[in-house]
Amino acid sequence: MNEQRARENRVRRLARRRNCRIIKRREWKHVPHLDNYGEYMLLNENNWVLLGSRFDATLDDIENFFRRAA
Repeated sequence: MNEQRARENRVRRLARRRNCRIIKRREWKHVPHLDNYGEYMLLNENNWVLLGSRFDATLDDIENFFRRAA
């Protein structure tokens, strides 16, 4: 669990350096019909969704997104 949290923090710092932010959506077990996969969404400084519009981006996806953009 600590490894996952440390990795998430590292990816969040990576996003902040590029004027982006990561949002993690909590799973709503009582409302199964929502588009909510319990993963991440990447937003730019204008709050435009860059990746994971349905909270379906993983930390790997976000890291790869920044690698391709560099």
